[in-house]
Amino acid sequence: MPQTSSRTSPSRRSLLRALGGTAALGALAGCGVPAAYVRPGDRAVTDASATDHRLTWANWPLYIDTDDKNPNRRPTLEAFGKRAGIRVEYVEEINDNDEFFGKISPALMNHQPTGRDLIVISDWMCARFVRLGWVQEMDRAHQPNVAKHLDPLLRSPAFDEGRRFTVPWQSGITGIAYNHKKLGREIRAVKDLWASDLKGRVTLLSGLDESFALLMQGNGVDITRWTADDFHDVCDEVQRQVGRGQIRRFTGNDYTKDLVSGDVLACQAYSGDVIQLQADNPDIRFVVPEEGAELWSDSLMIPNRARHKANAERLIDYYYQPEVAAELAAWVNYVCPVPAAKEVLAADPDKDTAALADNPLIFPDETMRSRLAIARDITSAERVDFARRWNKIVGL
Repeated sequence: MPQTSSRTSPSRRSLLRALGGTAALGALAGCGVPAAYVRPGDRAVTDASATDHRLTWANWPLYIDTDDKNPNRRPTLEAFGKRAGIRVEYVEEINDNDEFFGKISPALMNHQPTGRDLIVISDWMCARFVRLGWVQEMDRAHQPNVAKHLDPLLRSPAFDEGRRFTVPWQSGITGIAYNHKKLGREIRAVKDLWASDLKGRVTLLSGLDESFALLMQGNGVDITRWTADDFHDVCDEVQRQVGRGQIRRFTGNDYTKDLVSGDVLACQAYSGDVIQLQADNPDIRFVVPEEGAELWSDSLMIPNRARHKANAERLIDYYYQPEVAAELAAWVNYVCPVPAAKEVLAADPDKDTAALADNPLIFPDETMRSRLAIARDITSAERVDFARRWNKIVGL
């Protein structure tokens, strides 16, 4: 995300490397090579949580609340440690989904511990971990807050029905951002990006997993059950728009710079980024198109052979208390996966904090919620061919 007066934060949705490590491993799994898959009986080790009161948690940089006077202090995490008597080693080591995959995959495929009890990665990457049997099923008996407060929209994605292996840390929306003042009109639909007055002033996200769902929705596709034909229809459309000069370029999170400078008037964007941009420029708007938008999450998982599984489950459940979720949401400004946190924020004595409860990019209203969907992820059998076609269009 872009810089604001108080903090910066990187994108949580990093681009897919061109036929990189994830695609290669996915291709092996799709061809029936069993080496990477871990059977259920080989995933757990004896849990030391009862006697060893600690855990190691790997997360993205700047993805948790910090003290305004001391950025090395994390108030909600410190409160958990005092309440639970569990020491948390919090490591900000995830900067890219594929990069982190490459870091820990050798241990996981060889049935070895990763040295981490809890990790946070994007749902499209979580899907690969779940398919490969690299993460452990959580015990909801240890997580009553998750069972009670998890947003119904997030409860059962196609890759993890019932959320047995994953729990959303924070969520977001992939929609359209635009400069209303400079454009001089509203954008309401995905197809509005192809209007003549936007020629050369549009950007799309370069990452396959980040971009395809919203574009399919623009074609009226139900992204929970899209087909290969739907994917190729999107590619055909994007190729046409590249050919006519409609698309300025394909971007990572640097689309924010183009939008702020005015070089771009409309773009695919993430809701959390736009909240930060609006703090400096209220003319920048975010829209969930009439056809719908993609709801995504970065999710918590417990990798195989983690030695402190029960401690990790307890930490996850702590963050699903509405009071704690509200404190976190006030800092990170993503879509909160705990709707009950809205009332907590609304009652906050600080005006600016209380106003966050009415921000639909943190707590989507009913109209917006009706347009949101979690996309079916790309399977291992599909990934290599799809990535090859998409990357050729994008120029990766």
